[in-house]
Amino acid sequence: MRLATWNVNSIRARVTRTVEFAVREHIDVLAMQEIKCKNEQFPYAQFEDAGYHVVAHGLNQWNGVAIASREPITDVEIGFPGMPGFAKGHEGPDAPQEARAIGATIGGVKVWSLYVPNGRALDDPHYVYKLDWLSALQEYAASTLAQTPDLALALTGDFNIAPTDADNGAPGVVVGKTTHVSPPERAAFAALESAGLTDVVRPLVPTGFTYWDYKQLAFPRNEGLRIDFVLGSHTFADAVRGAEIHRNERKGEVPSDHVPVVVDLDLSSDEDDDDRPMIFG
Repeated sequence: MRLATWNVNSIRARVTRTVEFAVREHIDVLAMQEIKCKNEQFPYAQFEDAGYHVVAHGLNQWNGVAIASREPITDVEIGFPGMPGFAKGHEGPDAPQEARAIGATIGGVKVWSLYVPNGRALDDPHYVYKLDWLSALQEYAASTLAQTPDLALALTGDFNIAPTDADNGAPGVVVGKTTHVSPPERAAFAALESAGLTDVVRPLVPTGFTYWDYKQLAFPRNEGLRIDFVLGSHTFADAVRGAEIHRNERKGEVPSDHVPVVVDLDLSSDEDDDDRPMIFG
Protein backbone atom coordinates (compact mmCIF):
# COMPACT_ATOMS: atom_id res chain seq x y z
CA MET A 1 0.00 0.00 0.00
CA ARG A 2 1.17 3.51 -0.84
CA LEU A 3 -0.53 5.92 1.57
CA ALA A 4 -0.42 9.71 1.49
CA THR A 5 -1.76 12.55 3.59
CA TRP A 6 -2.25 16.06 2.23
CA ASN A 7 -3.87 19.24 3.50
CA VAL A 8 -5.16 20.32 0.09
CA ASN A 9 -6.52 23.71 1.25
CA SER A 10 -9.75 23.52 -0.80
CA ILE A 11 -10.33 20.42 -2.87
CA ARG A 12 -12.55 22.21 -5.38
CA ALA A 13 -9.77 24.69 -6.16
CA ARG A 14 -7.14 21.96 -6.41
CA VAL A 15 -8.93 18.80 -7.53
CA THR A 16 -7.05 18.50 -10.82
CA ARG A 17 -3.70 18.89 -9.12
CA THR A 18 -4.67 16.47 -6.34
CA VAL A 19 -5.92 13.73 -8.63
CA GLU A 20 -2.97 14.11 -10.99
CA PHE A 21 -0.58 13.73 -8.05
CA ALA A 22 -2.39 10.63 -6.78
CA VAL A 23 -2.31 8.97 -10.21
CA ARG A 24 1.26 9.98 -11.04
CA GLU A 25 2.61 8.79 -7.69
CA HIS A 26 0.55 5.58 -7.66
CA ILE A 27 -1.15 6.50 -4.39
CA ASP A 28 -3.46 3.77 -3.12
CA VAL A 29 -4.92 5.73 -0.19
CA LEU A 30 -5.02 9.51 0.08
CA ALA A 31 -6.11 11.20 3.31
CA MET A 32 -7.10 14.82 2.71
CA GLN A 33 -7.66 17.73 5.08
CA GLU A 34 -9.17 21.19 4.68
CA ILE A 35 -11.39 20.13 1.80
CA LYS A 36 -13.45 23.26 2.55
CA CYS A 37 -16.76 22.06 1.16
CA LYS A 38 -19.93 20.23 2.10
CA ASN A 39 -20.18 16.54 1.23
CA GLU A 40 -22.45 17.23 -1.72
CA GLN A 41 -19.96 19.76 -3.11
CA PHE A 42 -16.98 17.38 -3.15
CA PRO A 43 -15.72 16.67 -6.70
CA TYR A 44 -16.27 12.91 -6.52
CA ALA A 45 -16.43 12.42 -10.27
CA GLN A 46 -12.81 13.38 -10.92
CA PHE A 47 -11.59 10.88 -8.33
CA GLU A 48 -13.94 8.15 -9.50
CA ASP A 49 -12.84 8.64 -13.11
CA ALA A 50 -9.28 8.02 -11.88
CA GLY A 51 -10.31 4.79 -10.13
CA TYR A 52 -10.81 5.99 -6.55
CA HIS A 53 -13.57 5.48 -4.02
CA VAL A 54 -14.12 8.51 -1.78
CA VAL A 55 -15.64 9.17 1.63
CA ALA A 56 -15.85 12.77 2.81
CA HIS A 57 -16.97 14.73 5.84
CA GLY A 58 -17.52 18.41 5.26
CA LEU A 59 -20.05 20.74 6.86
CA ASN A 60 -19.31 24.13 5.30
CA GLN A 61 -16.55 26.13 3.63
CA TRP A 62 -14.18 25.53 6.57
CA ASN A 63 -12.25 22.46 7.69
CA GLY A 64 -13.42 19.15 6.22
CA VAL A 65 -11.66 15.80 5.75
CA ALA A 66 -11.81 12.99 3.22
CA ILE A 67 -10.23 9.68 2.21
CA ALA A 68 -9.79 8.42 -1.35
CA SER A 69 -8.84 4.80 -2.00
CA ARG A 70 -8.32 2.48 -4.94
CA GLU A 71 -9.63 -0.38 -2.76
CA PRO A 72 -13.04 -0.63 -1.07
CA ILE A 73 -13.56 1.55 1.98
CA THR A 74 -15.36 0.01 4.97
CA ASP A 75 -16.18 0.78 8.61
CA VAL A 76 -16.37 4.52 8.04
CA GLU A 77 -16.43 6.62 11.21
CA ILE A 78 -17.20 10.34 11.43
CA GLY A 79 -15.30 11.72 14.40
CA PHE A 80 -13.65 9.62 17.08
CA PRO A 81 -15.20 8.80 20.47
CA GLY A 82 -14.96 11.70 22.89
CA MET A 83 -14.01 14.25 20.23
CA PRO A 84 -14.98 17.71 21.55
CA GLY A 85 -16.73 20.41 19.58
CA PHE A 86 -16.22 24.14 19.35
CA ALA A 87 -18.11 27.32 18.69
CA LYS A 88 -16.99 30.74 19.85
CA GLY A 89 -19.01 31.70 22.90
CA HIS A 90 -20.37 28.17 23.14
CA GLU A 91 -17.75 26.29 25.11
CA GLY A 92 -18.64 23.07 26.91
CA PRO A 93 -19.56 19.45 26.26
CA ASP A 94 -22.51 20.32 24.02
CA ALA A 95 -20.53 22.53 21.61
CA PRO A 96 -21.11 21.52 17.97
CA GLN A 97 -18.50 19.23 16.45
CA GLU A 98 -16.47 20.41 13.48
CA ALA A 99 -15.54 18.36 10.40
CA ARG A 100 -12.08 17.35 11.55
CA ALA A 101 -11.90 13.56 11.62
CA ILE A 102 -12.89 10.68 9.37
CA GLY A 103 -11.70 7.10 9.74
CA ALA A 104 -12.11 3.95 7.67
CA THR A 105 -10.69 0.48 7.21
CA ILE A 106 -8.85 -0.11 3.94
CA GLY A 107 -6.91 -3.27 3.15
CA GLY A 108 -6.61 -4.22 6.80
CA VAL A 109 -5.44 -0.76 7.94
CA LYS A 110 -7.52 1.58 10.07
CA VAL A 111 -6.78 4.98 8.52
CA TRP A 112 -7.77 8.32 10.03
CA SER A 113 -7.64 11.63 8.20
CA LEU A 114 -7.31 14.29 10.90
CA TYR A 115 -7.30 18.06 10.86
CA VAL A 116 -6.23 19.11 14.34
CA PRO A 117 -7.51 22.53 15.46
CA ASN A 118 -5.06 25.38 14.85
CA GLY A 119 -5.23 26.93 18.30
CA ARG A 120 -5.01 30.48 16.86
CA ALA A 121 -3.28 32.11 19.86
CA LEU A 122 -2.07 31.04 23.29
CA ASP A 123 -4.82 33.04 25.00
CA ASP A 124 -7.61 32.06 22.60
CA PRO A 125 -10.39 29.59 23.55
CA HIS A 126 -9.45 27.72 20.38
CA TYR A 127 -6.11 26.85 22.01
CA VAL A 128 -7.89 25.17 24.93
CA TYR A 129 -10.11 23.40 22.41
CA LYS A 130 -7.01 22.18 20.55
CA LEU A 131 -5.51 20.68 23.68
CA ASP A 132 -8.82 19.07 24.66
CA TRP A 133 -9.17 17.67 21.13
CA LEU A 134 -5.68 16.18 21.23
CA SER A 135 -6.32 14.71 24.68
CA ALA A 136 -9.45 12.98 23.40
CA LEU A 137 -7.51 11.68 20.39
CA GLN A 138 -4.83 10.28 22.70
CA GLU A 139 -7.48 8.55 24.80
CA TYR A 140 -9.05 7.05 21.69
CA ALA A 141 -5.70 5.77 20.39
CA ALA A 142 -4.64 4.37 23.76
CA SER A 143 -7.98 2.63 24.29
CA THR A 144 -8.09 1.23 20.76
CA LEU A 145 -4.58 -0.19 20.94
CA ALA A 146 -5.15 -1.58 24.43
CA GLN A 147 -8.11 -3.53 23.07
CA THR A 148 -6.45 -4.55 19.78
CA PRO A 149 -2.67 -4.26 20.23
CA ASP A 150 -1.84 -5.64 16.79
CA LEU A 151 -4.18 -3.34 14.89
CA ALA A 152 -2.58 -1.58 11.93
CA LEU A 153 -3.68 1.92 12.92
CA ALA A 154 -2.59 5.13 11.15
CA LEU A 155 -3.39 8.62 12.38
CA THR A 156 -2.60 10.87 9.44
CA GLY A 157 -3.08 14.51 8.72
CA ASP A 158 -2.35 18.09 9.67
CA PHE A 159 -1.56 18.12 13.39
CA ASN A 160 -0.75 21.85 13.60
CA ILE A 161 2.20 21.05 15.89
CA ALA A 162 5.94 21.23 15.23
CA PRO A 163 7.00 18.71 17.90
CA THR A 164 10.71 19.63 17.98
CA ASP A 165 12.81 22.67 17.19
CA ALA A 166 14.10 20.85 14.10
CA ASP A 167 10.52 20.89 12.78
CA ASN A 168 10.30 24.68 12.94
CA GLY A 169 12.01 26.86 10.36
CA ALA A 170 9.56 29.75 10.56
CA PRO A 171 11.08 32.76 12.36
CA GLY A 172 7.66 34.06 13.37
CA VAL A 173 6.79 30.85 15.22
CA VAL A 174 8.38 31.24 18.64
CA VAL A 175 8.09 29.18 21.80
CA GLY A 176 6.26 31.18 24.43
CA LYS A 177 4.71 33.55 21.92
CA THR A 178 2.82 31.48 19.33
CA THR A 179 0.93 28.25 18.93
CA HIS A 180 2.27 25.10 17.23
CA VAL A 181 5.42 25.02 19.38
CA SER A 182 4.17 25.61 22.92
CA PRO A 183 5.17 23.06 25.59
CA PRO A 184 1.55 21.89 26.14
CA GLU A 185 1.08 21.25 22.40
CA ARG A 186 4.37 19.38 22.19
CA ALA A 187 3.44 17.40 25.29
CA ALA A 188 0.13 16.46 23.64
CA PHE A 189 2.02 15.19 20.60
CA ALA A 190 4.38 13.21 22.82
CA ALA A 191 1.35 11.72 24.58
CA LEU A 192 0.16 10.29 21.26
CA GLU A 193 3.52 8.59 20.90
CA SER A 194 3.32 7.24 24.45
CA ALA A 195 -0.09 5.81 23.58
CA GLY A 196 1.65 3.44 21.17
CA LEU A 197 2.05 5.50 18.00
CA THR A 198 5.24 6.25 16.08
CA ASP A 199 6.14 9.05 13.68
CA VAL A 200 7.03 6.74 10.80
CA VAL A 201 8.37 9.43 8.46
CA ARG A 202 11.14 11.25 10.31
CA PRO A 203 13.44 8.22 10.74
CA LEU A 204 13.41 7.84 6.94
CA VAL A 205 13.28 11.54 6.01
CA PRO A 206 15.50 13.29 8.56
CA THR A 207 15.01 16.83 7.23
CA GLY A 208 12.30 18.82 5.52
CA PHE A 209 9.12 20.75 6.22
CA THR A 210 5.53 20.12 5.08
CA TYR A 211 4.03 23.62 5.31
CA TRP A 212 5.11 27.10 4.21
CA ASP A 213 3.02 30.24 4.62
CA TYR A 214 1.97 31.99 1.41
CA LYS A 215 3.33 35.29 2.79
CA GLN A 216 6.79 36.85 3.05
CA LEU A 217 8.50 34.47 0.61
CA ALA A 218 8.36 31.70 3.19
CA PHE A 219 8.73 28.93 0.62
CA PRO A 220 11.70 30.34 -1.35
CA ARG A 221 13.40 31.03 1.97
CA ASN A 222 12.46 27.56 3.24
CA GLU A 223 10.93 29.05 6.36
CA GLY A 224 8.52 26.22 6.94
CA LEU A 225 7.09 23.88 9.54
CA ARG A 226 6.77 20.13 9.70
CA ILE A 227 3.19 19.76 10.94
CA ASP A 228 1.80 16.96 8.72
CA PHE A 229 2.34 13.44 10.02
CA VAL A 230 1.68 9.75 9.68
CA LEU A 231 1.60 8.24 13.16
CA GLY A 232 1.35 4.46 13.18
CA SER A 233 0.82 1.64 15.64
CA HIS A 234 3.61 -0.91 15.99
CA THR A 235 2.03 -3.18 13.37
CA PHE A 236 1.76 -0.28 10.95
CA ALA A 237 5.22 1.10 11.75
CA ASP A 238 6.84 -2.32 11.30
CA ALA A 239 5.36 -2.48 7.80
CA VAL A 240 6.74 0.87 6.59
CA ARG A 241 9.31 0.39 3.84
CA GLY A 242 9.75 3.98 2.66
CA ALA A 243 8.63 7.58 3.13
CA GLU A 244 8.74 10.84 1.20
CA ILE A 245 7.86 14.50 1.67
CA HIS A 246 6.86 15.84 -1.76
CA ARG A 247 8.28 19.35 -1.45
CA ASN A 248 7.86 20.13 -5.15
CA GLU A 249 4.07 20.11 -4.77
CA ARG A 250 4.44 23.52 -3.11
CA LYS A 251 5.63 24.86 -6.49
CA GLY A 252 3.69 25.63 -9.66
CA GLU A 253 0.20 26.97 -10.18
CA VAL A 254 -2.41 27.04 -7.40
CA PRO A 255 -0.36 25.13 -4.82
CA SER A 256 -1.63 24.30 -1.38
CA ASP A 257 0.45 25.74 1.46
CA HIS A 258 1.03 22.12 2.53
CA VAL A 259 2.67 19.26 0.63
CA PRO A 260 1.89 15.54 0.58
CA VAL A 261 3.59 13.11 2.92
CA VAL A 262 3.79 9.56 1.54
CA VAL A 263 4.62 6.20 3.13
CA ASP A 264 5.03 2.79 1.51
CA LEU A 265 3.80 -0.27 3.39
CA ASP A 266 4.22 -4.01 3.15
CA LEU A 267 2.14 -5.91 5.66
CA SER A 268 2.78 -9.31 4.12
CA SER A 269 4.62 -11.85 6.25
CA ASP A 270 7.44 -14.10 5.14
CA GLU A 271 6.06 -16.70 7.50
CA ASP A 272 2.57 -16.32 6.03
CA ASP A 273 1.21 -15.56 9.50
CA ASP A 274 -2.56 -15.79 9.25
CA ASP A 275 -2.94 -13.45 12.23
CA ARG A 276 -1.40 -10.54 10.36
CA PRO A 277 -3.79 -8.25 8.48
CA MET A 278 -3.84 -8.71 4.74
CA ILE A 279 -2.99 -5.76 2.57
CA PHE A 280 -3.16 -5.03 -1.13
CA GLY A 281 -0.30 -3.67 -3.19
